[in-house]
Amino acid sequence: MMRSAHATACVCLFATASLAMAQAPAPASEWASYRDAYRAVVVFEKYGGAKNLLQNQLQLLPRERGVLGEGVQLVLTGKTVQTSLALDALGRGVLPLVKAAYDENAVLAPNRRIGPFSLRARVTIAPQADNTYDTADLRAACEQALAFTRHVDASARTRQCTGVRLVFPKKGFDTSVKLRRAEGEQALAVAPGAAFAGDPDADFPVVSYRFGSERAQLITYSAPLAIVPVFE
Repeated sequence: MMRSAHATACVCLFATASLAMAQAPAPASEWASYRDAYRAVVVFEKYGGAKNLLQNQLQLLPRERGVLGEGVQLVLTGKTVQTSLALDALGRGVLPLVKAAYDENAVLAPNRRIGPFSLRARVTIAPQADNTYDTADLRAACEQALAFTRHVDASARTRQCTGVRLVFPKKGFDTSVKLRRAEGEQALAVAPGAAFAGDPDADFPVVSYRFGSERAQLITYSAPLAIVPVFE
């Protein structure tokens, strides 16, 4: 069984909602408002539906360059507050909840110039330490993500959970995924792709699984960067 995972507070909208920009001494396309991110966090925190199988993170996406370089972080800067937000290989991190930063209308910007960028909220399924996922639990997690998406986006009410997308690091990791059923194990195909629909970097190793009626488990050799619920 998939164990419950505390939902990490972050920007709340699944899919491709860009955060509005705030005032700062740089071009508006090269920084973002902390207040907008903070307000979105509150929406997710106050959401009353089930979310224990989900995690919620903020993703930095450069608009002109398809790939985010190594070592890029988001820096939170206000009058009395400054801290950095570490990002994973997908450009995601956890937004710190700092009241002073909200009061000071602080800004978020990369630690080095990457040109215009957008910030997108990404709801994904929490990973498991043993890299074993019951397909029934993955479906339940997908349904939680879809219910939250419908809560903030009325256009999602006609969509359904159809599967999951497992995204792996590009280098240095075994990306093999096996589907374990009563009759045995089957290796699932790995193909290059984007972690999230519309992402410019489409060169991550990706394994897709479509829900069916079977009772099975997905076994990953190494931990995925993200387990993305798929809606259609």
